[in-house]
Amino acid sequence: MSYSADLYALQRRAATFVDRILKGARPAELPVEQARKFEFVINLKTAKALGLTIPQSVLVRADQVIE
Repeated sequence: MSYSADLYALQRRAATFVDRILKGARPAELPVEQARKFEFVINLKTAKALGLTIPQSVLVRADQVIE
């Protein structure tokens, strides 16, 4: 299982910061932002290899299930 920030969304936001810096903004003056979207991913193949059973109630909440 993994609960982390959406990497694609972070890359899109990073492009905005690069654009601002290239236009002359000082990096020290740019705001620090926290990720806005998080993903919950479950890898059932690994869970099975470890002998774990993931409850259906947890599987339903996952954004992505890898089988």
